[in-house]
Amino acid sequence: MRRLSRRALAATLPGLAASPGRAQPVAAAYPAAPITLVSPFSPGGAADLAARLLARHAPPHLPNRQALLLVENRAGASGAVGTQFVHRAKPDGLTLLLARVASAAILPAIDIRTPYAWDEFTMLGLLEDTPFVVCVRADAPWDRLQDLLIVLREQPGRIAFSTTGPATIQDLGMRHLFATAGLPIDAGLAMPFRGGGEAVAALLDGRVQLLGTNLNEALPALQDGRLRGLVIGTPERLRVLPAVPTAREVELPALVGVTGWSALFAPPALAEPASQAWVAALAALRGDAAWQAAVRTTGGIPRLLPPEATRDYVRSQVALYRELGRRLGLI
Repeated sequence: MRRLSRRALAATLPGLAASPGRAQPVAAAYPAAPITLVSPFSPGGAADLAARLLARHAPPHLPNRQALLLVENRAGASGAVGTQFVHRAKPDGLTLLLARVASAAILPAIDIRTPYAWDEFTMLGLLEDTPFVVCVRADAPWDRLQDLLIVLREQPGRIAFSTTGPATIQDLGMRHLFATAGLPIDAGLAMPFRGGGEAVAALLDGRVQLLGTNLNEALPALQDGRLRGLVIGTPERLRVLPAVPTAREVELPALVGVTGWSALFAPPALAEPASQAWVAALAALRGDAAWQAAVRTTGGIPRLLPPEATRDYVRSQVALYRELGRRLGLI
């Protein structure tokens, strides 16, 4: 049998060294190409904000510190369009999902038509919580939540509120508020919009009179006085909005259980090098003061959890919203 020369063998098997003592080629550090980070909602919303913060701050913590994370908005069907796109993507670590509570937990919990199961993704870690806040325009006649609830009780269907879909925080959170206050779940008139940014804009320009949403979507308008916060679903008042009362202060403590959150997901069976790289990168964000400050400044609360704890948390969220959906007659 003809023996191949070392050079010929090296050409056939590129992983071998060309000569004794020479280092073998090393695979390019992950990622070797730009990563598409899918935000399943439109620009300006909570998912988009979280995705862009991650794209800005995570690359220095990856093996390839020059990595590019390109945010791609794929909105539609309460986040299901973008989420399903990542679910079907090649598990090479070059397509990732900025998962949000609506598409990753609420939709699978209450809608049997959801084209993916909540637990079919590779969960890389939880990123942050985004509190639920109920707000009106600054010139609205309601200074307190109780004043608004009186009108909703006496004139159901008169006041319109923004929603980004039937299985989102903007919709389910408001219906939970109505039910908790002893009102029918259709006490307000739902007006649909494509994303949280559009929902806030609709309130600002007067197309609707009420909005319950993720804090980071409404925070700029709350801080500059264009919007007035009536309640926020946190145990204590927030430093960034000290004048907005908590759910317990307005005697609706059940609202604390409704909160937005962001996580990083990947397609099922993600390649191990990519998985390890992202688990390490998210762990490094715990010590990244710039990312932590950016999250807080935009209305989020940093909450970094490792993969298994993230899976446990999402499981509990699915159970919460399934029960809530049953109680509200949505299942």
